[in-house]
Parts: sequence; structure tokens; C-alpha cells
Amino acid sequence: MAQSGGQSLSGTRGPADGMDGLRERGFARYGAEQLGIAPAGSVAEDLAVIQEVCADLPPDPYAPGTQRFRRYSHAVYLPWTDALSWIPEVADPVHGTVTELSHGDHDAASPRPRRVLPGLPEVLRTNPLLLRVLRWDIGQVLSLKDLGRRPLWVGVHVIKLGVDHRGQVAVSSPDCLHQDGGSTGTFTFAHLISRKNVEGGQNLIATADSAGLRPEEIPTADIHAHFTLSDPLEGYAVHDHRVSHYVGPVRAGSDPGPGERSIVIVGIAPYVPQL
Repeated sequence: MAQSGGQSLSGTRGPADGMDGLRERGFARYGAEQLGIAPAGSVAEDLAVIQEVCADLPPDPYAPGTQRFRRYSHAVYLPWTDALSWIPEVADPVHGTVTELSHGDHDAASPRPRRVLPGLPEVLRTNPLLLRVLRWDIGQVLSLKDLGRRPLWVGVHVIKLGVDHRGQVAVSSPDCLHQDGGSTGTFTFAHLISRKNVEGGQNLIATADSAGLRPEEIPTADIHAHFTLSDPLEGYAVHDHRVSHYVGPVRAGSDPGPGERSIVIVGIAPYVPQL
């Protein structure tokens, strides 16, 4: 993948910085141009399909009352055959399918509660734009880590923070700086899908030691970057164990009617054998 450099402005990096920062600092920002995707023509049609699914997401069952809506599925990528395969899910009469959310561990001595989420519909699993984005994310990881002889676990969330009226607030979960967990080979990519009639939703990247803290509790020196995603496919990536990250609450904008901030979150990690 082509990479490009850039200069820091007020302690932040913009989409034109490319992916060099993921190797150097543990995080990077990018825009559609870094993905090599122009949101026009068939790409715009595929993006519209993703936006339609995001607009009708079910509530996150593990974050009640937050105005957070969510679906999740996972896949396995085999580098030696370039095959990306969705893991079969369980049929569900309400959500179509459901999938178990993996925590990356199977500790029998202290098992975590089983968490089941509505799965991605087939129209997303076969969406050419989503598949193109997933392969771009995977390509970045393969360029940073020698993982060509190991399967990769690819978890795909579609998440909406949605508000119906003025005064309502949508909150991410967890509502603090956090890491996604997993091995030192875990990476997380975020791609904005839509942002309509909302205020807030600022992203923050900070030191790994800031995990568990609220933004106001973090010394300025520990903040690596703060920014707000605004354009479709704009996003950021983090090398999970090297930094922590956060997105602020979303409130309704000045226009009448509902508002939303929808995003695709992709987690990639080496598949760990359990035998």
C-alpha cells in the first residue's frame, strides 16, 4: 500500500498524513484518498446501502439507555490464499442472525459472560465497498506485522449514535478512554459512514496509561490527538496496546428532526489456536 507523510498541526494529524503514524506512534488518521476510494458512482451506491443499514440498527443490548445502536459479525482471513470468509452465525427470528462477541480469551478459571449481538445482514456481508474497506485494513496490518503464515480474526461492528430530538444525548460505550483488548497484534480501524445533524462526537487518542480515565482527567501531555470525523470513509487506526481512544457524546444539531453518527469499526488480530 502507498503511504504518505505529513506535518503536525496543533498536536494533531489530519487525513493527509497517511498510515506512517500507525507504525511510528501507534495511531494514524486517513481519508477516502488513502483508501484509494472516491465516493462516487458505484461506490456512492454501495455507501448508501451501508448508510441505510446503519439508519435501522437495533439498540445495543449491552448499553441500554445510551442511544447506541449496533450490529456485529466476524470473519477469518487467510493470507496465503487471500480468502476472507464470514463465520457462520445463528438464525434469529428478530435480528436475522446473531453472533457471539469474542473477548479474545477462553480462561475457564474466570469465564466472562457470553455476549451475543445482532449480526450483519447479508446485504452488508456482500457489499463491495465494505469488503474493499476490510481488505484495505487487513493490508495495513500485514504491512506492519509478519502475519503472512497465520489466520487473522476480523471483527466488524456497525455502530450508530442516534438522537431523536434536541436535548437527547447518545453516548458511546465505554464512556471513557479505553483499549479494545487482545494481543499485542490487535489493531482497530474506524471508518465514518455518515454524520447528519449532530454536534459533538469528538475523537481523542491518548497514552495507553490513560485507559479508564475521562478526557477531563487526562494531562494535556498525555493527549496525542483530538479530532472530529466529518466526511464519509474518513477514519483512524490504532495499535491497541500502544494507545487508548475515546469518542465523545453526540447531541442533536440545529436542524429539525433526528441526527446520527454512524461508523464501521474493524478489529483485526492474529487468530490464536486453542489446542
